[in-house]
Amino acid sequence: MVGAFLTTSAARADEFVRGDCRGAVAPSAALKYDTAEHARWYKRFWTGDCDHLALCLPGAPNWNEVVGKLLVKGGPREQPALLPKACRLGQLIGLEWSRDKKIKHITTGDLKVFNTMMEASGDALRGVDQVDAKARALTNTR
Repeated sequence: MVGAFLTTSAARADEFVRGDCRGAVAPSAALKYDTAEHARWYKRFWTGDCDHLALCLPGAPNWNEVVGKLLVKGGPREQPALLPKACRLGQLIGLEWSRDKKIKHITTGDLKVFNTMMEASGDALRGVDQVDAKARALTNTR
């Protein structure tokens, strides 16, 4: 029992997804990655930390910050619906974008389009829904 607690605590300590998203997405350590580099690019997507990745630009934008901006834009009334959707969208987009360029279906160019879509939407929740539909179409997921 104590060993399980320590393992769970250690896994949470290594989690890089923002704390308020953790109940909405699978733990990063439990996800399936193609390679170790895929896992590091996924972390870059959420945090902006390059962790020795070639051709990586650290910092913003990163999904932890994007979620924060969406929550501000949505305001207190939209936050209960917006937060889990934005977090799950981050996991969907991030896992695909961080894959090897030869096999991924979401590119950095798509991330820019997604950002423009969310900014152009007058409503944060509607913008997330629009980007979710586009990302699912690109990845052929429902």
